[in-house]
Order: sequence, then C-alpha cells, then structure tokens
Amino acid sequence: MRAALLYSAAGSLLLSALTAVPGTAVPGTAVPDTDGARAAAESRGTAVAAARAKAAGIDFGPCPDAQDLPGSMQCGTVTVPLDYARPDGRQIELAVGRARATRKDPHHGKHAVRRQGALVYNPGGPGSSGLYFPLVGLLPEWKRIAAAYDLVGYAPRGVGRSAPLSCKDPAHFFKGPTQAPTHPSESYKRERVAQAKAYARGCAERAGGALRHYHSLNNARDLDVLRAALGEERLTFMGSSYGTYFAALYATLFPGHVRRMVFDSAVDPDPARIWYRNNLAQSAAFEGRWRDFRKWIARHDDVYGLGRTAREVLRSYERASARLAAEPAGGKVGPGQLRGAFLQAGYYDDQWPHRAHALSAYLKGDPGPLVEQAEQHPEAAAEAENSRAVYVAVECNDAPWPTDWEVWDRDNTRLARRAPFETWDNVWTNLPCAYWEGPRQRPLDVGTGPGELPPTLILAAERDAATPYEGALELHRRLAGSVLVTERDAGAHGLAGGPNACVNGHVEAYLLEGRLPGRRTDCAAHPEPKPHPGPRSRSAAPEQPGADRPLG
Repeated sequence: MRAALLYSAAGSLLLSALTAVPGTAVPGTAVPDTDGARAAAESRGTAVAAARAKAAGIDFGPCPDAQDLPGSMQCGTVTVPLDYARPDGRQIELAVGRARATRKDPHHGKHAVRRQGALVYNPGGPGSSGLYFPLVGLLPEWKRIAAAYDLVGYAPRGVGRSAPLSCKDPAHFFKGPTQAPTHPSESYKRERVAQAKAYARGCAERAGGALRHYHSLNNARDLDVLRAALGEERLTFMGSSYGTYFAALYATLFPGHVRRMVFDSAVDPDPARIWYRNNLAQSAAFEGRWRDFRKWIARHDDVYGLGRTAREVLRSYERASARLAAEPAGGKVGPGQLRGAFLQAGYYDDQWPHRAHALSAYLKGDPGPLVEQAEQHPEAAAEAENSRAVYVAVECNDAPWPTDWEVWDRDNTRLARRAPFETWDNVWTNLPCAYWEGPRQRPLDVGTGPGELPPTLILAAERDAATPYEGALELHRRLAGSVLVTERDAGAHGLAGGPNACVNGHVEAYLLEGRLPGRRTDCAAHPEPKPHPGPRSRSAAPEQPGADRPLG
C-alpha cells in the first residue's frame, strides 16, 4: 500500500547470504524451475548484478523534467536483470533521483554536518514512485536529515520510466461515473468477475513473458543492486506501507547489507496473509476508520450540518450517494467516485475537513467542491493505469490466491455485513488475481534472529486502516532487535515527517545518531484536524481508490 510522499509534502525459499560474486550464468541457459535450483540461481544473479552496478555507479545529471524541479535534484538510472536467475539476459533500467546532502545544520548555519551516505526511500503501493522523494529535503521537517544524507528515491520496476507495465489502454481506464453498491446483486457480481478476467488477460497479453518477474522478491533484489550502484556497503532505507514489506524481505535476504531501516506503517509479513487475508483485514479496518471520520464530523455538526451522531452522518452520506446514482455531479462523479474520495480520507485525517465540506456543500446544492475532489482527470489516466497494473501484477505474482469465485463471494459477503464501506471495492481491485496467468511466488518467511540484523525502527498508528496495527506487531515479533514506536489512538497512514513531534524525534534520533528508544514506545496522538473547509490537503493520496493497498 502506498503512503503519502511523506506526510507533509506479498517469494521463494530463503536465499543464501551473498558473500562473493559467483560466475555468471551462460546466456540462454535454462534454469531448472524447482524452488531450490531457482533460488540458488537468483542468489548468484543478484550478486552478479550488484557487483556490476557497484563498478558502473550511477551517472547522475539533469532530470528529464528539470525545468520543473529545483536545481538540487538530479536523475540517473541503474540497470538490473529482468530475471535474476539469468543475469546475462534481458536488462531493464530503473529511474533514480538524488539530492546531495547539504552538510548544513539548519539551526546553526556555520556548523558543518557529517555526511552519513544515502537514505533510500520507497512510498509503497505496489505501484508508487519515489523518484521525487529527494524534494522533501526542502521542507523544514526534513532539513536535518537532508543535511546528513543524500536523499535518494526511485521508480520500482514497472513504475513510470522503469520498464513500465500496462494492462489496459489508458484511454479506457477511467469509466466514471460508476456505481458502488455495498451489497452487490448477483448480476453486478457477474459483471465484475468478467471485468477481472479481462483485466488479468490484458496484463498477460500486454506484458508477455516478462510479467512473471514483477514481484516483491525482485523489488528487494533491485534494492540491493541500487545500494551497490550508490556505492553504499550497507543500506539506510525508509519504506512506507508496501515499502515495509519488501524492506522486510530485504532484511531477511540481506541482513548483512543493512545499516539502518525505518518501517513506516508496516504491512503484516506473515506468509499466510500475503495477500488475500491481508486485504480482508484491511477492509475490516477501514470500517473502523470510516466510523472515526463520521464521529469527527458529528462533533462539528455546527460547521457541516451533516448530523449530530455517526449514524446521522452515515445517512447524509448515503443520501448523497443515492442522489449521485440518479444524477452524477457534473456528469462525472457518481457513487464510486464519492466512495473513492472518502476512502482517501481513511488514509489521511488532514483530508477530513476538505471532504466533509464537499459533502456538506453538495447536499446544500453546491456540487463544485465534490466534483473538484472526486472527479477523474483524463490527463492522469496513463499514470493511474500504470500504477494499478503494477499493483495487480506484484500482488498476484507474490503468492497463491483463491481461484474459486465462491470463496471470494463467501468470505466477503460475510465481511460486508459488518464492514460494508470498503469490502467490495477491495474485492474488485484484487479479483484479477483469481484468474492470473503464470506462476506464483511462495511468500518468504520473513524473520531474523538475535544479532543477525542491526536494530531497526518500526512506526505504526494504532488505528491505521491501510496497514492494520496487528501487522506492525507481527513484523516487530519477526525482526529481532527491532523497536516499535506506536502513535496511540490515531490512524493516519505514513507517520514520518508528519505532525507528531514525538514520532519525528525518534526518527531523527535513529537516522542521525543511531539512537533508539525502548523496545516498545508510545507517542500520544497528534491533534485532530480543525473543522473548517481549509485548503486542499498536503498529503499525497493514492491515485485511484484501491491502487495503493498492500493488501494493496
């Protein structure tokens, strides 16, 4: 699942540790398709690719869109094998962005700061690009970290300019206005099953044999090649949402290559939960967060007039949805777009005032704010389609999924009785995995023993819906020596660089000084947003509802 670009601004057998660069495979040589043989070949291939990348480095220069970027931002590429079992086979390039450490103390301008290497970031998804992460160094909350680290972001394989995936003609990607039944009819289900089958078929047809190589284990291997290309002996990394999952894979595969790691809003890495059960848990958690939002609106009925209780606010929302079903706002926003906009508010509570104002205005006769927030823009279709294609490919490739529609229907019909808000939309997002063509990975059993991995930092909000809190507890249990910092009674997704000074203090102390708090540490919740329409939220929301689930 992807987090905001920082708040302000599912594998095979465990591979052996890489201690030397083995000989390269002969181009075109068949790799036996058994778990053990393939794992060994991928292990050798990763070492080969990393050694090559270390020798080549990255030739950073002006970014393709340099005219729109600050001068401190530079871009380059790193080459990785499409298939790590065949390191001399087809190669792909990953787009990388960097801003050099400023070496300037933001509080004491005359004091030089010691450079500590590169800090690599991934915002999640699957399907999100972190290419422009280095720009956060311009924000006050990040200046101390930007002084000590080269800030490095990149577009993972399949995303953006990094060997992009596509499963559908972007011109036909947006289909608004759409319906969003919380208890879909049998005919509606049949229609969505047919769409899921067509989407899975489109992915196979458009990507061909390359499709099988877009998965989380390869994302972890790519990260090690990037580390080597940057000249880093050990990796300093921050991953948000889905970025925490392949970072956990990395920590399991390459523990000796880790310097420091921040897992922000952690995905549950239990192999039995990748990814079908994680998505069920996410749908259940979103119901709780949707209730939190409605309670907040009810407390501010004097501002929004949507009801004095969470139930009354729900009736206002349902009234708006029914009206949009009959007559879409601006001809563009139907119940599906309304739910998508409010799902985003489940990720980021700083969107609550803006969304509540739009709903209030719509019910009072002004559809403008709602159309502005919820409409789908054709110019964004290509990027949104690419993001969804990568999301689906990675999650479908990562693990076995139920292939019988009756299983999906049974499980989610039960769940929707108590969690109707997001359940079926989550099903439609992930259902192509039931009809996926090609082999599946066996999820890696994430875990490290005492002393195998340097101390790591896990951040989690107690009421996070996108990555439910139980996932952070599971990751904390599996990574020996990890520290878990919990923001209590809060649910924003993606905590680093956000409004909680306690959380940010722990992140800075860890990244800048290697200093961690107690094994389990709590921070009080950040203040609730103020009840006014306000400007558009600064948090970067998922491009499309569902495209960001780790679970998605």
